[in-house]
Amino acid sequence: MLPFVLRFTFIVCLIVGITSPVRAFESAADYALVMDAETGVVLFEKNADAPMSPASMSKLMTVLMVFEALRDGVVEPDTKFRVSDDAWRRGGSASGGSTMFLNARSKVSVLDLLRGVVVQSGNDACIALAEGLAGSEDIFAELMTERAIELGLKNSSFANATGLPDPSHKMTARDLALLARIIIQDYSTYYSLFSERAFTWNGIRQNNRNPLLYADIGADGLKTGHTKESGYGLVASAEQGGRRLIVVLNGLTSKRARAAEARKMMNYGFRSFTSEVLVDSDDVVSELAVWHGAQGTVSLVPDRLFKVVVPRGGMRRMAATVTYEKPVLAPIKKGDKLGMLRITLPGLMPQEMPLVAAEDVARGNMVSRAFDGLGYLLFGD
Repeated sequence: MLPFVLRFTFIVCLIVGITSPVRAFESAADYALVMDAETGVVLFEKNADAPMSPASMSKLMTVLMVFEALRDGVVEPDTKFRVSDDAWRRGGSASGGSTMFLNARSKVSVLDLLRGVVVQSGNDACIALAEGLAGSEDIFAELMTERAIELGLKNSSFANATGLPDPSHKMTARDLALLARIIIQDYSTYYSLFSERAFTWNGIRQNNRNPLLYADIGADGLKTGHTKESGYGLVASAEQGGRRLIVVLNGLTSKRARAAEARKMMNYGFRSFTSEVLVDSDDVVSELAVWHGAQGTVSLVPDRLFKVVVPRGGMRRMAATVTYEKPVLAPIKKGDKLGMLRITLPGLMPQEMPLVAAEDVARGNMVSRAFDGLGYLLFGD
């Protein structure tokens, strides 16, 4: 934990000087983003909210839909879906695209189809899953778009389950990072599929195309993408020393450029930033005056341990601000949200933590409430 505890009443600013500035960082990708997975803090972005053609990276949304169906008991891992002639024709070996090499009219388990999507990027597997869950790929794509909006992916729309080019099939780098974060945090049971380096189906072995899996930097997912329209892209995640980062990039000109840029961005995030415990869940951040209460103040604590992302060895000015709406009136229950602790650092998005009452404060008697009311009229807070 950083060596201070904040104890302030209304608004406080704390400036913490570290040593030297974080060097400027640039990416050769047309679209790029680096995110701290635990906090959601963005460490670097470039055209992160510009709609782009996501290619096979959008298969992460297809995968999420299947994960949710598994979670909700709609299907089981061993549930089998029939491979339609359409899935075989448009997504199979004859299509010339990424394929699992499924046989038409065969029946394949959901888990194997997931491996076909995650490891082999099979378009036939995506179509089979979409048809098995929704009846048709078109309906499934509509459901994907609806679910994306519900999850806060504000700039995503889907025309298919595969990521094949379509004018209305768009995502942003930020939405892809948020989607990856949801998968990592909520579906740990199945996330290990993304780290499988190879999968064999129909006697054909295919290697995972994620270049960072072979780079010895702690990478364990997620998905590559490439079409002529999109260029080469990647959504990747890696963990080092208990910290996890998510990297998104798109628009590179070759596999080699994608691999090099992804590694550079991941190394930047790990080497230039660190995560620190600012205040623990039982640390008193502020004491607030309470009106009409049996006691005159209430202690504010974070509603959970508060970690912040800070530059590693960089000269930054950290401003900590506590805000609350006044007046604070009794009665108050322990755990009631009363304020907000906001941390700002140049170049980073604000990092916030709700502050809650550390104890109950009962309503005072009539006499004390009368004096409080008079004092508030005369002096405010």
